[in-house]
Amino acid sequence: MSTSTLKSEQRPLTQQDRELIMATQEGLPLVPDPWGELGRQLNMAPEDVLARFQEMQNSGVIRRVAAVPDHYKLGYRYNGMTVWDVNDEAIAEMGQQVGDLPFVSHCYRRPRHLPYWSFNLFAMVHGTSREEVEEKAQRIKALLGDTCSGNTILYSSAILKKTGLRLRKQQPTP
Repeated sequence: MSTSTLKSEQRPLTQQDRELIMATQEGLPLVPDPWGELGRQLNMAPEDVLARFQEMQNSGVIRRVAAVPDHYKLGYRYNGMTVWDVNDEAIAEMGQQVGDLPFVSHCYRRPRHLPYWSFNLFAMVHGTSREEVEEKAQRIKALLGDTCSGNTILYSSAILKKTGLRLRKQQPTP
């Protein structure tokens, strides 16, 4: 499960919210009915479990509930952060188009740090070979066309642990 941290202006977590988050910190149960399994674990109706997660998402307590794949286990051992120097006038439109490509897992704009770093659009792609990542980068380059004046690919050298929101167990109050 992927979650964001609490926003300061948000309502405090209820005890039920905390229990649900604690029960899913290592992921949703890998069963046909994860909401039902959580409900059994926490003595809640499955529809109440789902409703609580939807409420936490709607109120901004969590950003989303999503699968976090292990790309290596899926055979995608080459991970390239493609970086692009896109005209500022075109970056909003082109960033949206790049982000919509089915092989781009995430895409975002970042400020340039001239004269050392001219790239302002980042798009992560994964492949089963270095050649596959480079072919996908060529497809992005073709899409960007004249709006782009430079690019490179930064390959991952290590796998970082991906986690969502983590709560510490509350100490009993005396």
